[in-house]
Amino acid sequence: MAKPPVVITCAITGAIHTPTMSDALPYTPEDIAAQAIAASEAGAAILHLHARRPQDGGVTIDPEAFAAFLPRIRQSTDAVVNISTGGSLTNSIDERIAPALRFSPEMCSLNMGSMNFSFHPLARRYDTWKFDWERDYVARSDGNIFRNTFADIENAANQLAPHAIKFEHECYDVGHLYNLRFCMDIGLFKAPVFIQFIFGILGGIGPEVDNLVFMKRTADRLFGDDYRWSVLGAGGAQMPLATTASQMGGNVRVGLEDSLLIARGKLAESNAQQVAKIRRIIEDLGSEVATPGQAREILGLKGADRVGF
Repeated sequence: MAKPPVVITCAITGAIHTPTMSDALPYTPEDIAAQAIAASEAGAAILHLHARRPQDGGVTIDPEAFAAFLPRIRQSTDAVVNISTGGSLTNSIDERIAPALRFSPEMCSLNMGSMNFSFHPLARRYDTWKFDWERDYVARSDGNIFRNTFADIENAANQLAPHAIKFEHECYDVGHLYNLRFCMDIGLFKAPVFIQFIFGILGGIGPEVDNLVFMKRTADRLFGDDYRWSVLGAGGAQMPLATTASQMGGNVRVGLEDSLLIARGKLAESNAQQVAKIRRIIEDLGSEVATPGQAREILGLKGADRVGF
C-alpha cells in the first residue's frame, strides 16, 4: 500500500521569538502575507498564523491585526489557513479565540492542557534589543502558566463548533493526550482528530526520538485509527524530528515560530527556506508532499469556500 502524502504545516511567526532574534521574522502584515504565500509556493499545505503589532513586532491577538493579512493570503494561495487560539500566554480563552470566531478558518490550534511555558533562557543571548518591550517579555516568561483548563477547552470547542473548524490539538506532553481522549469521550471532539505532538518547549516533553515513539505509541493506544498526527520540534530539533516523523507515517510542521534556524548555528532566511528543506528531505526519502487539496481530504476540512475572510 502506498504511503499517504506528507502534509507540511508552516508556522509563520508565532508568539515566542522577537525581532531582535532574527531579521527574517515577519511582523508587519505585508511581511506575514508575503512569507506565508512564499511558504505555500515552497510546499506548505497549511499555514499556521499568529498576528503581530506592525510598529514594533509585539504579539497581538486583536482580530483587526489578522484582518490586515488574511484576505491577501487567501487571494494568493490555496493553502489551508490555521489560526492560533494560543497566541497569548496572559489573555483569557475568550480573547484568544476571538480571531477564529470572526474569520471562521478551516483550522485552528487548540492547546490540550495547562503548563509552564517558558523561553526565558533566550534573554541571556542578547545584550541589545531592537524594541523596548522584548527583553522583559522574554525574561519574564519564567513566570508564565499557559492556562488551558478543561473548562477553557470546552468553552473553545462549544463556541467554535458552529464554524465546522478542524482543531490542531497541540499536545506538549503525554498527559495532554489523555486530556484529549477524555474530551472526545464526553463528546467535545469527533474522530478523526488531528494531533500535533510538540517537543522541546521548556515546560513540556523533551525533543528526543524516544519521546516521539512514546507519544505515538500512547496515541495509538488511546485513539486507534481515529487520529491523524504531525510533529513540531522546537529549535534545533525541528528538522531531525520532522524527518523522523515523515518516515513514521506522520505529517510535519516547520516555520520561524518554532525555530529560527535552517542548520546548526545558521539562521534561516525565510519560512519558505525551511519548507523547501523539509520538502526536499521528504521527497529524497521516497515520500510525496501533500497538496492543499490532499491535506483537506486527509484531515476532512470544510473547504476554503466556507471561511469568513
